Amino acid sequence: MPEVRVKARDGSDHIVAATVGAPLMEALRDGRLGIDGTCGGACSCGTCHVYIQAEWLDRLPLKSSDETMMLEALGEFVPLKDNSRLSCQIPVNDALEGITVEIAPAVE
Repeated sequence: MPEVRVKARDGSDHIVAATVGAPLMEALRDGRLGIDGTCGGACSCGTCHVYIQAEWLDRLPLKSSDETMMLEALGEFVPLKDNSRLSCQIPVNDALEGITVEIAPAVE
């Protein structure tokens, strides 16, 4: 199980184990770090928005058009960055061992 380094919204650091083949969102949700994953990974709610540390971006699949549209919609409510991703769209694999993510602000 790859370990994921997480900076929570309160600035605290955590490490969670992620299951290979599952979406990153599930490890963050199950770690109770403020990720809701309300849509269950269907890329339709934006409650799994994270910022990926820059050096990991090229190891991830490209954003789909659905993910891009959801992030653009989120941008009306929370800050987007070049490294914004929906964690439900990131399948965990062994190459992501040690990936660092920051939980993005919640939509209010």
